[in-house]
Amino acid sequence: MSKNVNYLVTNEEDDLWGLTVTTVGHQKIKENEIYPPDTHPAGYFFDADKGRILNEFQLLYITNGKGEFSFGEDKHSALISEGKMFFLMPGVWHTYKPIEKSGWNEYWIGFKGEIINKIVTEGFFLNRHPVFNIGLNERIVDLYMKAIEIANEERAGYQQALSGIVMHILGLMYYRDKTRNFQDEDLICKINKAKVLMRESVYSSLFAEDIAKTLNISYSGFRRAFKEFTGTSPSKYMMELKLNEAKLLLSTTAQSVKNISYSLNFENPEYFSVFFKKRTGVTPLEYRLAVEIKA
Repeated sequence: MSKNVNYLVTNEEDDLWGLTVTTVGHQKIKENEIYPPDTHPAGYFFDADKGRILNEFQLLYITNGKGEFSFGEDKHSALISEGKMFFLMPGVWHTYKPIEKSGWNEYWIGFKGEIINKIVTEGFFLNRHPVFNIGLNERIVDLYMKAIEIANEERAGYQQALSGIVMHILGLMYYRDKTRNFQDEDLICKINKAKVLMRESVYSSLFAEDIAKTLNISYSGFRRAFKEFTGTSPSKYMMELKLNEAKLLLSTTAQSVKNISYSLNFENPEYFSVFFKKRTGVTPLEYRLAVEIKA
């Protein structure tokens, strides 16, 4: 398969879902082939020398070959090679093309909706370079191929299935980009051990400094590495473990809120209740009542 291009239509029900896919496809561009090929309808075709502006998001993944990508008012440029994914934003000028003597394999998926607008507005992809170095990943290729298969069939509910694939690709891209700098296997093992220690000590007063000492690394180095690898600090990670355990105890036992707070080593029941409501929006007793009603 050298080319498989799909441009999709949506209805009002699809729009209510919050995320719809507009286009998905795959192209293998040969050496010295004219780019882009004449397979795109109005609104998508562009002159690679002039660039274009889209009214949707697109994720493009290059699995072979090399090329150039430029974007923004200042026309920032970046070299694109295999294993790179670039995230196109609506309203932002861009252009891209493979190097003539190289060609490339490209996969893409275009989408729009309230869900992705909120994700971007919350800052996950704003104010950062749009090229993600995620490496070659068979799972991501499989997701693109599955999206193409679903789009080709275009059965009832296909837009909802495609939206799930978009979120899966976005999540994997974000995850692999966040963890790409972690090549130190020894450090990764220590962070994983720290997570196990925290989980096994959820009923104790274990502190991050104690964990760092157990792992024989400095606290500052441990905290920095843990946050970079997991996305949160050791203390916040521990508190989330305690929160999850509190939810379990509230929903499966008759223990009082006071006993639960002390068993999980909170300072006092009042602090536990304030923390619980801040994280869940309800008090511990309200949470227990809601679980009982659902049951």
